[in-house]
Amino acid sequence: MADTLYHALVLSLHQPSGNLEHLLAHDEWAAREILCAMDRIPRSLAECSDQARIHLSLSGTLLETLSDPRFQERAYGIVDCGALLWQLRSTPGIDVLGTGYYYPVLPLVPPADWDAQVERWQGIGGRLFSLNEQPGFWAPEMGFCMEMIPLLRRHGYRYVLVDSEHVQPVTAMRWEELRYQPHLARYGGAEIVVIVRDRELSSAQASGMELDWFLREVGERTRHCTFPPLVTTCSDGENGGWFRNTTPGSNFWDAFYKPLLGAVQAGATALRPTFIRDYLDRFGVHGEVTVGPGAWNTGWHHGRDFLQWSGSPAQQDALTRVDEISQAVQAALRNATHIGSRNPELLELLEEAHWRVLRAETSCNFFWGDAWVMRCHADLDQACECLERANACFN
Repeated sequence: MADTLYHALVLSLHQPSGNLEHLLAHDEWAAREILCAMDRIPRSLAECSDQARIHLSLSGTLLETLSDPRFQERAYGIVDCGALLWQLRSTPGIDVLGTGYYYPVLPLVPPADWDAQVERWQGIGGRLFSLNEQPGFWAPEMGFCMEMIPLLRRHGYRYVLVDSEHVQPVTAMRWEELRYQPHLARYGGAEIVVIVRDRELSSAQASGMELDWFLREVGERTRHCTFPPLVTTCSDGENGGWFRNTTPGSNFWDAFYKPLLGAVQAGATALRPTFIRDYLDRFGVHGEVTVGPGAWNTGWHHGRDFLQWSGSPAQQDALTRVDEISQAVQAALRNATHIGSRNPELLELLEEAHWRVLRAETSCNFFWGDAWVMRCHADLDQACECLERANACFN
């Protein structure tokens, strides 16, 4: 066994557009639980930020809500959202990852929209946070395919997190080498570092686990490692009772993470929290892999082939319509550029049509079976209306 084991903790935070506002109006307790779960993150690290190492992914729609002065005023009696954003920015133990603005499962939506999803997040993320020069990327729902590699490199990302279920070696390597070392993946002349999420340990992180069990399990899984292993666990950070529980001593931070840091400080464990960027700077990468198309497990689905988001006829029909209307919007944008139009009404209509399509691609519109698909269609209907009005401006 290696002398030191390294642990990268990753938490995903996402709320679809308008959801927190709706909950505040109709289910205030649920909104309170979510907001407090997020506020608990920097508060839990206040006394141990020099040892803590947390990677956070925050969707663009969540950041849009938290930074909205009107929402901040509504939520002030629960959480000071402005102070929360400042704490997330200034806490040394937090590293913010890039993601897609509207949190789409990227392999399921038109590649022509990928750049806009990534660029728009970089716009709000760059405004709210001090981002690293070569940050990591959290693919929404861990939905990844190899065709995304040129996109991520083009936008300056150094590494991407992928689920262990979908990683296959190109270079010969043992099981523990495949899972607990960073690797390179290549596509279309571009390459990116792949960080492998341990699915089983991540599932335990999501639902609740004891520190002693976690340390024993990590030790067993890495006992044949002849290298410094990087154990990466990824889960939602504001969903489920384990993260939302407000009872002192009964949530992830009180019952697991702060005791873990205490054990590290006391020298009672070989595990050390780390930022992925620091591990890469020190130990580099090992070998080459390929990553099959897929997402993370959702508790009742394995994530292969994205069936959780595309398995029903209603989901498939909505995705087909997304593709069709996206093509129409892209064609109109190209036409406006070609003729050099500076008509402000035309450009405003095309911009609205574009963001409506991007928002229609939100993963939540498809995740809940057929229950939220109508939200996708509602945005697509609005995009079509904007296109019709824009076409009149062309004539």
